[in-house]
Amino acid sequence: MIGLFLINILMSLAWGAVTGSFEVANLIFGFALGALALGLIREQVGTGRYVSRAWQVASLAALFLYELVLSALRVAAIVLRPKIELSPGIIACPLTVDRDFEITMLANLITLTPGTLSVDVSEDRKTLYVHCIDVPDPQATIDDIKNGFERKILEAFR
Repeated sequence: MIGLFLINILMSLAWGAVTGSFEVANLIFGFALGALALGLIREQVGTGRYVSRAWQVASLAALFLYELVLSALRVAAIVLRPKIELSPGIIACPLTVDRDFEITMLANLITLTPGTLSVDVSEDRKTLYVHCIDVPDPQATIDDIKNGFERKILEAFR
C-alpha cells in the first residue's frame, strides 16, 4: 500500500516535470491522473484496493471538512447568544478502532473540530474521553462520533 502511494507521488512529480509546472494544483491533478492510471491497470499490478481506499480517505476528508464547518457554526452561534446556556461535559466514547494510528487519527479529528477536545484514552485503549463545550445528549454525541469519524476511519484504513 505504501509502495503504491509512493509510485503515485512519483507519477505526480513526473506529471509536473512533463507539464513544466510544479504548482500545487497541477501536482494534485497529476496525483489524480496517477491514481486513475493505477486503477486502469489494477489487475496487472494489484492496485484495486489502493484506488478504493483513496476514495475512502477522500470521503473521510470530506466528512471532516463538513463537520469542521458545522461545528464552527455551532460554536459561533453559542458565542453570539445574549445568554449563554451550556451543558459542558466529558463523555466516555467506547472505541471500535484499536490500532494506535486509528485511535490517534480519531482523537486528532475530534480535537480539530471546534467545541470538542480529546482528553485521554483509557489504559486498555477501549475508551476515548472527549470534552464537549455543549453536550445536552451524551449518547447522541457518542453516536455521532461512532457513525461519523470512527466508521469512516475503519472504512478507509481496514
